[in-house]
Amino acid sequence: MINYLIVGGSSGIGLKITELLQSPGREIIVASRESEKLPENFHARHIRIDAKEEMFTGTMLPESLQGVVYCPGTIKLRPFHCLKDDDFLNDFTVNVMGAVRTIRACLPHLKNSTKGASIVLFSTVAVETGMPYHASIASAKGAVLGLTRSLAAEFAPDIRVNAIAPSLTDTPLAQQFISTDQKRKLAAERHPLKRYGKPEDCAHLAVFLLGKE
Repeated sequence: MINYLIVGGSSGIGLKITELLQSPGREIIVASRESEKLPENFHARHIRIDAKEEMFTGTMLPESLQGVVYCPGTIKLRPFHCLKDDDFLNDFTVNVMGAVRTIRACLPHLKNSTKGASIVLFSTVAVETGMPYHASIASAKGAVLGLTRSLAAEFAPDIRVNAIAPSLTDTPLAQQFISTDQKRKLAAERHPLKRYGKPEDCAHLAVFLLGKE
């Protein structure tokens, strides 16, 4: 049995990853605060957990894991002078410390995989591009990139570590930015492809990175 853990797998990109991974011979474990959003026909085991506050314990996870995806994120875009310490700390806690705690708990299980294992994290294009009002989230997601590169070097060759850095994607987290026809049009025009991202764009890439290919 090949086992995958998708943290935040009941919504947005994580839900699409969970859908794409559905296959005989695989056990998909979804960890999130809610299970109600998982379709009834999904063959996935749900762990109710808040990655911001709680940690996985060994009894929650199978002996070996082939892959771990950490999807939780935040989008709080404000002018720098409006951002409080708590805004920076919250973004860092959800995006970085949540990933750190997840990887720490999963590492023994990833090491037990006989076929090699993979970790996939999520950053944002705003780290490399530089966008106004992104100071807090870009700081946190920049730390995710640093974590990714460090762990990729440390865990190689047995465990691969990669991060995907999307632009605006049509997920529940981003609905405030595409809630009207005008907002959707403006968001699409900001991108060379003249459209914003869809969950499956990132999900297909994540599934590829989870595999041996």
